[in-house]
Amino acid sequence: MEPHRDERYFRQVRFAGIGESGQATLAAARVAIVGCGALGSFQAESLARAGVGRLRIIDRDYVELSNLQRQWLFDESDAEQALPKAVAAARRIGRLNSTIGVEPEVADLTAGNVDDLLEDSNLILDATDNFETRYLINDYAVRGCVPWIYGAAVGSYGLELAILPGHNGCLKCVYPSAPSGPQPTCETSGVLGSITSIIAALQVADALKILTGASIAPRLTTVDVWSGQIRQVAAPSRDPDCVCCGRRDFIHLQGSERTPISLCGRNAVQVHEQKRNVDLAELGRRLEPLGTVRVNEFAMRAQLPPYELTVFADGRAIIKGTTDIGVARSVYARYVG
Repeated sequence: MEPHRDERYFRQVRFAGIGESGQATLAAARVAIVGCGALGSFQAESLARAGVGRLRIIDRDYVELSNLQRQWLFDESDAEQALPKAVAAARRIGRLNSTIGVEPEVADLTAGNVDDLLEDSNLILDATDNFETRYLINDYAVRGCVPWIYGAAVGSYGLELAILPGHNGCLKCVYPSAPSGPQPTCETSGVLGSITSIIAALQVADALKILTGASIAPRLTTVDVWSGQIRQVAAPSRDPDCVCCGRRDFIHLQGSERTPISLCGRNAVQVHEQKRNVDLAELGRRLEPLGTVRVNEFAMRAQLPPYELTVFADGRAIIKGTTDIGVARSVYARYVG
């Protein structure tokens, strides 16, 4: 280990569970983080500080002021510039640890790009806000026998589970279908920064064990920081009838496109079935007479009361001010075409 690297990671190397060989393994590891909100930003910073050699950060969203209460890596200037979270995170990590590689991907993970965005990853960390994406990760991971770590948090409650394909049950074994009916969101139930940090820290701890080859007995861990309750149960065994890891029918990998989805806790809809290049500067000039417009190299944001429209260069857009997919499509067609 190089002298400056030895000094940087000295206290981590002294930990018996990692040691010099484990640190060298971390330096060669490649981790994909899907989502860079409260969970993902904590994961990215922790793994960067731990010396994981390459991080690929995948996120579709941009930084807002309301994120700063619980989302690591970002500051007020990122929100003022409406920087994509993946870009803002990569810039910050570059200042924290210049010895590792960071690949920001301003994208929505879909069946059409999952192979490109997750390829060569030794481990995948879930920091998403919807089951559609988690099922896609699960299908990809089980098909390729890639470990991944599920995590979620809302209010004061969160849960975490490491999924080791071939060893324990997959996400479909735990949740054969997505929860139905109205579910609590950060918008309706709020969220504490402490619970997101705890869940992300548990994910990072399992990640370090998996990456260094340490023994791990996967457990489903649930935590409620307000009541103080912490529970752990053994990870479920593989269900031979599971559509994913049992029958190996990877239904979520089969579609090349996704329909628009309402974003968790955002009063917003993402329109992402549009696949075309957009001249952001030209679009901004066209919308300036209609409302307040801001453009940077990554996105164009227009305040068009009662909506806020953010368009990315690949044609994807986030329409804030509605959860109705039909309304969102109408707004997109009206202003973008």
